[in-house]
Amino acid sequence: MREEPVVNEANCCVGMDVHRDSIFVAVLHQDGRTEEWRSDHTVKAVDALIRKLKTMDRVLACYEAGPCGYDLQRKFEAKSLRCQVIAPSLIPVKAGERIKTDRRDARKLASNLRAGLLTEVIPPTEDEEVVRDLVRAREDAKDDHTRARHRLQKFLLRRGLVYREGKAWTQKHDAWLRRLRFERPAERSTFEHYLLVVEQAVERVKALDDEIEALSKQEPYAAPVGYLRCFRGIDTLTAMSIVAELHGFQRFTHPRQLMAYLGLVPAEHSSSEKPNRFGITKTGNSHVRRLLVEAAWHTRQPARNSTALRGRRKGQPAWVVSIAEKAQSRLHRKYWKLAGRKMNANKVVCAVAREFVGFIWAVLYEASFEVHESNAVA
Repeated sequence: MREEPVVNEANCCVGMDVHRDSIFVAVLHQDGRTEEWRSDHTVKAVDALIRKLKTMDRVLACYEAGPCGYDLQRKFEAKSLRCQVIAPSLIPVKAGERIKTDRRDARKLASNLRAGLLTEVIPPTEDEEVVRDLVRAREDAKDDHTRARHRLQKFLLRRGLVYREGKAWTQKHDAWLRRLRFERPAERSTFEHYLLVVEQAVERVKALDDEIEALSKQEPYAAPVGYLRCFRGIDTLTAMSIVAELHGFQRFTHPRQLMAYLGLVPAEHSSSEKPNRFGITKTGNSHVRRLLVEAAWHTRQPARNSTALRGRRKGQPAWVVSIAEKAQSRLHRKYWKLAGRKMNANKVVCAVAREFVGFIWAVLYEASFEVHESNAVA
């Protein structure tokens, strides 16, 4: 999501409280008049709503980002009617306000839009959104895979069946599972069901991996994914997830903006001369933050180029490889410098991940201009 301040040049500001089945609309006119009504959230009703708003002068509509997605905004834009999606967490809130209704929410959006107090979340394009949904589907499939394994293991543990001949979920472990026999039909049926679910989950993850791998070799993903794979701890899946989640990368004109967007900066509540800083804010995109924290754990190991890493860097621009090598050495030193101060390991990794963002910004910001220029030539 791209967060930008809303610039208001409209005569009619429209706030919409959007739900699955209904939309409450509040229109604030330039002369102070207000109009309010509730509309059904159906294709026919939305078309009627758009026709009604188009009869007004210089309309700017908005609604909060949420489970209804960007479909409504795209319908408005397709009819040449400006509509903005607003970041819910950045909407001003009165400390003493204790009443919340659809009418009040719509009115608040319209009045804050008039005052310029809202922050817009510029939605991804439809192509960007479907790729983002694909990498998130893979993440969900992996979670289902893990849960399926746990269910099977706990079923066996309750019967005293524990695999002790090495690591679980290897070929030897799979052969051990298939040698198990159960006397009771219900018990045998339960085991076969759990095992089948694990096998299906493996196939789901593999199919999604193959689709993401194929997409990573196509434009506009080939170049930025190739750049990111030069970093230690980042391969195709992680690179595709980062690129898909951080669409429209040119909006981050400084690495600190990206660090803040990913929630990797310290929270602060300071007053007068007394500074108070806490843990990281954990705001913004949690998917990318998790991936970068996982990648940061690789910095514990000494900086060296493995065969796999040399293969990923082969054919990539020299300036990208240079940044990746610099990151590898610098982040390793930073990890052990902070660890030497007896800091908590999780804090150390978060600090390393925050600095890692700076190196990632350096290559993705340049890659975003290359993609923009290639699209302009096309």
